[in-house]
Amino acid sequence: MASPLACLPVGTCYSFLHPIFMSTKRRLALRIFVVIIFLYFSLLKIFAQPVIGNEQLAISNGQSATSTIKHPTSNIQPPVFNLQSAAFNIGPSTISPQPKFEFRAAWIATVSNIDWPSQKALPVEVQKAEYILLLDSLQHIGINAVIVQVRAAADAFYPSQYEPWSEYLEGVQGVPPAPYYDPLQFMIDEAHKRNMEFHAWLNPYRAVFDLKTSSISPTHITRVHKDWFLTYGKIKYFNPGLPQVMQYVTGIVKDIVTRYDIDAIHMDDYFYPYRITGKEFPDDATYRKYNNGLTEDDWRRSNCDSIIKMVHEAILNIKPMVKFGISPFGVWRNKSQDTDGSDTQAGQTNYDDLYANILLWLKEGWIDYVAPQLYWEIGHKLCNYETLLNWWSNHSYGKHVYVGHGLYRTVEHPTTAWRNSSELPDEIQLLRSNKNVQGSIYFSAANFFKNPNGWADSLKDNYYHSPALIPPMSWVDTVAPQAPSVYNFLESKLKGSDAGFTLYAKANDVNETETIKSYVVYVSPSYAYLGAAPSYIIPAASGLKENGLEDFQVNFLQSQIPVEWSSCYIAISSVDKENNESKLSNIVRLVRTHEGWVIPK
Repeated sequence: MASPLACLPVGTCYSFLHPIFMSTKRRLALRIFVVIIFLYFSLLKIFAQPVIGNEQLAISNGQSATSTIKHPTSNIQPPVFNLQSAAFNIGPSTISPQPKFEFRAAWIATVSNIDWPSQKALPVEVQKAEYILLLDSLQHIGINAVIVQVRAAADAFYPSQYEPWSEYLEGVQGVPPAPYYDPLQFMIDEAHKRNMEFHAWLNPYRAVFDLKTSSISPTHITRVHKDWFLTYGKIKYFNPGLPQVMQYVTGIVKDIVTRYDIDAIHMDDYFYPYRITGKEFPDDATYRKYNNGLTEDDWRRSNCDSIIKMVHEAILNIKPMVKFGISPFGVWRNKSQDTDGSDTQAGQTNYDDLYANILLWLKEGWIDYVAPQLYWEIGHKLCNYETLLNWWSNHSYGKHVYVGHGLYRTVEHPTTAWRNSSELPDEIQLLRSNKNVQGSIYFSAANFFKNPNGWADSLKDNYYHSPALIPPMSWVDTVAPQAPSVYNFLESKLKGSDAGFTLYAKANDVNETETIKSYVVYVSPSYAYLGAAPSYIIPAASGLKENGLEDFQVNFLQSQIPVEWSSCYIAISSVDKENNESKLSNIVRLVRTHEGWVIPK
């Protein structure tokens, strides 16, 4: 990610970000771990990436939306979802209309321990506790996907036969966690428990992050195939022009896609490196050998084109439902360089300096989404957020566009614009007004702990007040699951504030072909509005399979139903792994009487 970020101690998080729905045992365990974290890291210094910020490049030239599952105690009890925490999420907030489908993600950077783990060589229990707290906090403000860096520099946050364990885990590259666990599997499982997509973030070409300070294992690929690498500045890179490098990096992707239940492969802006003034990237010998009559610039672009196409084809051959996304630098080309470019004055661009022809990849269908890093503010003189938002939306070629927001700008030498509490809300409203933009990604996750400009509160209470489904991709899959069935609806025997209802439901999986990942609960005062805005999204993975049917029950209180309602309609839908939603279940109704809410006879 082309941006610096301070790594914040977990102990500094605001109380509103603490997870709410959890079992007593898990709550106690997390409290113990958080205390441990605070004691370990109360004196942590702030770490930061070397500055390669986008603006510099331009100038140079509680309570979560879903409930905790109380697991059944026997093999005949359905899982129970208690929706008893607060009033129903009944649709758009009063401040901002909210889409039913919206990608709401955060980058979790591991390089230099930016977001997670907070530092090297933490006890495994603390590593896990930090990640759980991070996910719970993100879920609490409405995030529905995480993009986690699992390969920062030809290393791995998982057991790999190709690359050594990352130094950002145990402090020394090649050393596995002790006691042993698989961080990637753990992270995927925890994300999916919270109805969050997990996108595995890889840096394709960076091999050694810092030649002076990085730990390098004796078995690292830079020691095994020294002729594959080039040094530029203080970083060692794979040579993008070598066919064996393309095959090797594609093999890494194949390994991850084959072994893990990820939702997407994600790459950021680091293709050819950002230019260093007065230094040329030292690939002349490779160019002379492999140029095939192309100019040097066209040859470099063709190398990036080739690896993107190879990764795309590899994913299709292994798991065609896994998505592939790119998060490029925010400017493809300036209009001064290309009439099809944006009306900007960026000092470096994707096409001319990083040799990443993003538009070709979108046009050819090699990638499923683009997440341009629009880290400039609205009205920036050289690279205006609104100008770039509209440019990318007009050049998506039918693929998804998720805007990258520079949350770090509020803590990394903030300008007046980034002290303005309206900046992020205005950015969100602009992208929501654009039909070709499907959501947001925030760089990066740890910044939310400081609640910059009150934006974590603003997302939770207003802009992400209602949960959102992740937008499906029609070119990936369009087959929706069958609608679930509500087979019983009962009133509790309790009275007063404890009075409530229990809804019993199951999947209609006769001849079901789709893998169901979640159920959506809709609650509305209007029959016509039912299904327009999710009230809750609950995971299906913890459901009990019995006789081929998955049963679950949902509990809620009468006090959660707004007092101004006279009727209350409830229905459920199913969502499959490709984010296709079923039709609604049969609908149940409550009516208000002088004695309270009742099930009509």
